[in-house]
Amino acid sequence: MGYWLVKAVLAPLLRLFFRPYVTGAENLPEEGAAILAGNHTTFLDNFMIPLVVPRRVTFLAKSDYFTGRGPKGFLQRQFFGGVGMIPIDRSGGKASEAALRTGLKVLQDGELLGLYPEGTRSPDGRLYRGKTGVARMALESGVPVIPVGLIGMTDIQPGGGGMPKLGRRVEVRIGKPLDFTRYAGMEGDRFVLRSITDEIMYELMVLSGQEYVDTYATKAKADIEDARNAARESLVSDAPVATHRRAS
Repeated sequence: MGYWLVKAVLAPLLRLFFRPYVTGAENLPEEGAAILAGNHTTFLDNFMIPLVVPRRVTFLAKSDYFTGRGPKGFLQRQFFGGVGMIPIDRSGGKASEAALRTGLKVLQDGELLGLYPEGTRSPDGRLYRGKTGVARMALESGVPVIPVGLIGMTDIQPGGGGMPKLGRRVEVRIGKPLDFTRYAGMEGDRFVLRSITDEIMYELMVLSGQEYVDTYATKAKADIEDARNAARESLVSDAPVATHRRAS
């Protein structure tokens, strides 16, 4: 109920301000489970995909969205839950396995599961290497993966967050379903998982028109932050030392 209420309120506003143009809507299944795998450049992606998909889309979201305290934290939890997000721990190890099982439960219920194979937002608008969790879910559930390319989102939210710029148009390209049932029973083979993930990322690259970078977005973010820190330290070390003459 909360999902449809939030969508009823947000959908007219998003359509008014961003005029999303959709191609490939016929590739969305009218019923049955499927994984919607999208490129991820801005926070607003979480709302743009559900806006153009008639059925409910459940996203796995980082648990930070649900851990706030006080009235603000309460409202935040209600909002993110209302737009169809399920909190997961992305710290790796056992947490990753728990996230996988959570996604599989959504698919077992015959629903649409939204995922960003990159694992986090792109730091610079380029498309980064996908993580293999999407491939494992596809093989263990036996459902198709539908690539969704979002175009123009970085014009709306430069840097991925902050207040969106109004009046910029968005295009959503929905690709044909990818069937990986030929790999059934091979979810434990890391080479198969990597091959499937790379195929999904290739389709996203074609749909979105983004430049592809064969490294993880998390590493790219860390490298960018290291470079910024090094630049700050260089500025501090190169700054002239002020000298003061004693009054005679």
